[in-house]
Amino acid sequence: MFRGVSFLNLDAKGRIAIPARYRERLQSSCDSRLVITVDRDRCLLVYPEPTWIEIERKLDQLPSFNEQSRMLQRLYIGHAQEVDMDSQGRVLLPPALRSFASLDKRVALVGQGKKFELWDEETWNGNCNDWLNKADLSQVESSPDIATLNI
Repeated sequence: MFRGVSFLNLDAKGRIAIPARYRERLQSSCDSRLVITVDRDRCLLVYPEPTWIEIERKLDQLPSFNEQSRMLQRLYIGHAQEVDMDSQGRVLLPPALRSFASLDKRVALVGQGKKFELWDEETWNGNCNDWLNKADLSQVESSPDIATLNI
């Protein structure tokens, strides 16, 4: 499981260095092969390749004549790029994906369990403030999906 936020520098070639605490896990679980795709929130999603293959299989099984299914397939599968983590733990982010998420110098790598989200640092910080301000715990309590969650 990947958790926590790491603030990283994007180098001149468009690479980030995956934090050391994740490298060994990624090397053993996916032989350093990752898949990066876009997300509707204008960040990037970074998956170990085996995890992505499961998701891609589910997306591919959606009905092809359903407009929403096709939109999801185009968004997630259509933008997916395979990348390798090099021996120093660096990953080259494809230019089109960097542009999509407005990644320039500083980024936030956010652990989300089986995947990471990759955000522009300023956008991440602004969104965190918005999410905290918008949090309505009364609605969370009335949600049947979340009502039984204990943290």
